[in-house]
Amino acid sequence: MNERFSGAALSSAERAIVQDLLTEDRESTMVQIAALTRDWDDIVASSALVANDDEHDPEGATIAFERAHLQAQIDRARGHLEELDRTFERLRQDAYGVCENCGRPIAFERLRARPAARTCIGCAGTG
Repeated sequence: MNERFSGAALSSAERAIVQDLLTEDRESTMVQIAALTRDWDDIVASSALVANDDEHDPEGATIAFERAHLQAQIDRARGHLEELDRTFERLRQDAYGVCENCGRPIAFERLRARPAARTCIGCAGTG
């Protein structure tokens, strides 16, 4: 039977701990996105000044590769930021700490290790 629990089985102290962890993670992710975006802008600006084709340069990575690599990092960081924002929304709706698959509470130890976790350890292992 798939019974649903209302609200997380977290104490107010545990909830404060994971909220602090989420806040720290969100702040560091925003700093990371800003730094990566600056790097991206620098590469774009420097490549605009260079008229040669670096695709066949044996000395190292091409500008196109560097741009693609940075874009992947930016996309990954933005995705993580969106995940954190969804987690904060679950906190506001009092749905945080409840497994999205089985509806059971997610153990505090798991939430402390992965504050944005959406599934309990049992469901995470089967996915």
